[in-house]
Amino acid sequence: MKNRNLSTTITIIERLGTPFTERFHIGVPSADTDLLETGILDSFQFVELLFQLEQHFGLRVRIDDIDIEDLRTLERIARLVAANAGGAAGDLPAQASSGTALRSFGHETQDAGDLER
Repeated sequence: MKNRNLSTTITIIERLGTPFTERFHIGVPSADTDLLETGILDSFQFVELLFQLEQHFGLRVRIDDIDIEDLRTLERIARLVAANAGGAAGDLPAQASSGTALRSFGHETQDAGDLER
């Protein structure tokens, strides 16, 4: 079970890296880098990160429930996403599915089937 959780966390961390390079135009040096203390994320990017977590992973965080400690590093964010998805990589929303908008973190494209609707 521990290996499965580690595998899920690693998969989520890899998927989380995309908004930092594509949306925020920044690189995150490691999964345990403190995104807030180092200034990697400013307040606007932090809000965008919450939006992207909702869009990409279906993670809805109410303002009253935000624990800043859960959002400091990619590793902590990945654990939060995994915990809210039941902890299994298969429970996470797919990045792309046939006949629907193809979604990558921060970007949307449509397949031919969507354009005809």
